[in-house]
Amino acid sequence: MEMNQPMAIRENYQGETESTEESKKNGSLLLAGGMADGMVATQERTSSSPDDYPTSSTQTPAGGGVSEGARDRGCVGAYPRMLMVQQTSLEQPRETWDKKMDFLLSVIGYAVDLGNVWRFPYICYQNGGGAFLLPYMLMAVFGGVPLFYMELALGQFHRSGCISVWRHICPIFKGIGFAICVIALYVAFYYNTIMAWALYYLLSSFRSTLPWKTCNNAWNTPSCTPYTPNNFSQSWYNSSTSPTEEFFIRYVLQVHRSPGLHHLGAVSWQLALCLLFIFIIVYFSIWKGVKTSGKVVWVTATFPYLVLLVLLIRGVTLPGAWKGVAFYLKPDWQKLLTTTVWIDAAAQIFFSLGPGFGVLLALSSYNPFHNNCYRDALLTSSVNCLTSFLSGFVIFSVLGYMAEMRQQGVEAVAKNAGPSLLFITYAEALANMPASTFFAIIFFLMIIMLGLDSTFAGLEGVITAVLDEFPHVLVKRREWFVLGLVCVCYLGALSTLAYGGAYVVKLFEEYATGPAVIAVVFLEVIAVSWFYGMPRFCSDVHMMLGFSPGWFWRVCWVAICPTFLMYIIGSFLAFPPEVKLFNYLYPPWTTAIGYCIGVSSLICVPAYMVYYLLTTPGTFKQRLLKGITPEPGSERGHRSTIIANAV
Repeated sequence: MEMNQPMAIRENYQGETESTEESKKNGSLLLAGGMADGMVATQERTSSSPDDYPTSSTQTPAGGGVSEGARDRGCVGAYPRMLMVQQTSLEQPRETWDKKMDFLLSVIGYAVDLGNVWRFPYICYQNGGGAFLLPYMLMAVFGGVPLFYMELALGQFHRSGCISVWRHICPIFKGIGFAICVIALYVAFYYNTIMAWALYYLLSSFRSTLPWKTCNNAWNTPSCTPYTPNNFSQSWYNSSTSPTEEFFIRYVLQVHRSPGLHHLGAVSWQLALCLLFIFIIVYFSIWKGVKTSGKVVWVTATFPYLVLLVLLIRGVTLPGAWKGVAFYLKPDWQKLLTTTVWIDAAAQIFFSLGPGFGVLLALSSYNPFHNNCYRDALLTSSVNCLTSFLSGFVIFSVLGYMAEMRQQGVEAVAKNAGPSLLFITYAEALANMPASTFFAIIFFLMIIMLGLDSTFAGLEGVITAVLDEFPHVLVKRREWFVLGLVCVCYLGALSTLAYGGAYVVKLFEEYATGPAVIAVVFLEVIAVSWFYGMPRFCSDVHMMLGFSPGWFWRVCWVAICPTFLMYIIGSFLAFPPEVKLFNYLYPPWTTAIGYCIGVSSLICVPAYMVYYLLTTPGTFKQRLLKGITPEPGSERGHRSTIIANAV
């Protein structure tokens, strides 16, 4: 998708040339003299250094100018001259990031999401505390980071979204791009609902006494028992419920009004308005492309770190905080002998870094061609892992305080997992802190911003993919397309806003994204490493960065990453999760629905393969070979060469 594609036309010394009228139809004429010995690779550098971000300069192809020595000797006319025709495309130049930090903050904001705050701390203490960090780091080094690096390199080199990029790699695998878009829509259906819950909490926090601290509200039941520090007159029974739990379940979600997935009930108008407000923010942040979203992430990606730092300082100064931190880090080396720990480590690092959602391809496609994506991959993945580790201190310092206040063990306090860890356990701790209103406001504002970053990036992955696939129809109508996409996401999320919507959120979380996206990434790494070929891919990286990936990265892409992904897929199939939310155990028929949701995205891959083989002319063998060969003319202009043989 380059603006200028050089073509060389030989001109002999007597001046016999091609018709200039025909040449002018294709572009502008550039006369350059010199002697060349073979094929000289052309490069279009958009800046004077690899990481500069101006976009308007065009360089003469390497080797196309006259050497200083030849000019001094007056030898310009003594050798055959080259008539360079620069063919100017009618396509608009691709949008790029204004600054390098816009890109880095967008990638960090995408990778650092709600899962870093609630999932990693829970998984860590459940799987041996400090001992879990060993399999986690091994899975990151040999699986997560190589996949992260691969997607950044693919997007930056081919400058395409997750659908059209397959024309440059392996056309028959184009269905992977469509599958990614379907998965991204499923994520948008439920992920933004969690932000709507956080917004509901945020709006309820603007009062002197937080409403989930007391039991004298209309939604409370006789079983409600408040926790108050140093108040030993309160009796806690197995049937007792905390005011925070009742606020979340009975007031925000209103789950008690739905018997299960077979009868979700009406839509909560309060949550519907909260979600509408979230999507309005999303729309006006991404409707103009990376020029607007790249500015918004300066707030949404940095503010959570400020809040985490404030909460960490406050947490470690609470009584009993170090009891929670010790529980978080205390290693249980025996856990490393169990398969579950390694499965959880692989799944956690994969979903934390987020390859396979088309986001990294989309974001890196707006980079300058010579941007150092290798350094970006190492930097952003390191920030992501360190953020997860830091979040554990933030969460468990407060859980230690809760255990001290309740006179219980930390394991009894940390029984909630997933969103309940934030909306019940942590919210209850906030309500019992000094200056609880202030800490509640900044905490739930942080949750919203963590979610917004991931939503910006997730929808941008879909938008970039579709606009690159249908540029002549949609590029000039981006605002309308984004509006339509946001409306579809909002309508698709309405089922998660019903009284039983939390059950739908859990169903999507378990089946729509887990095994499906891992299978998609497995096919992606196979297509790139085995069909596109590691020599060709490494040549692409060398053309961008000036150096080729080392043997470590090549072995990871060819062998270790596919094994890593197959290991996770096999664990899902061998140990299907028992889906349960609150006291509701999902019936067997919901498992069938879950698998149908997962397969509905994966079916795009074989469906497109069949379509491609049926519509491509030639014998079956010819069609198959064409399907695994990059399309002619789809290579970037950086691959084009100039034939300049001396006469």
